[in-house]
Amino acid sequence: MHIERILLVLLLGCSLLPPATAQQVRILVQSSPLAGFQYYGGKILWDEMREGDALTLVREPDNAHDRYAVRVEWRGQKLGYLPRAENRAVAEEMDRGSAIGGRIGKLAKDPNPWKRLRVDVLVGL
Repeated sequence: MHIERILLVLLLGCSLLPPATAQQVRILVQSSPLAGFQYYGGKILWDEMREGDALTLVREPDNAHDRYAVRVEWRGQKLGYLPRAENRAVAEEMDRGSAIGGRIGKLAKDPNPWKRLRVDVLVGL
């Protein structure tokens, strides 16, 4: 399901909820591996990170390698990026001003750096 369709469902559904409840609604719209884990702070911060920890997604429209780049941070430390093959819809929603956030969906001690951390992308109001 596209993020646009999910946002429409959120807007329609949340308009029926009391204001306090509507502010707490967050929907998982994407789950992706973390690109670049081996190049950034993930190795150093590994022992401190926990599944469910909040991640900050930062749009990088001027990134020289990918105009849809979305940086992933944990407590202000760069961990990597959403994969290029999976970042366009998220980037476009961020550019529209949608409330997009993230969390650590899974941590795994895997030799493949693409399998060590899964980023859950959340849309909320």
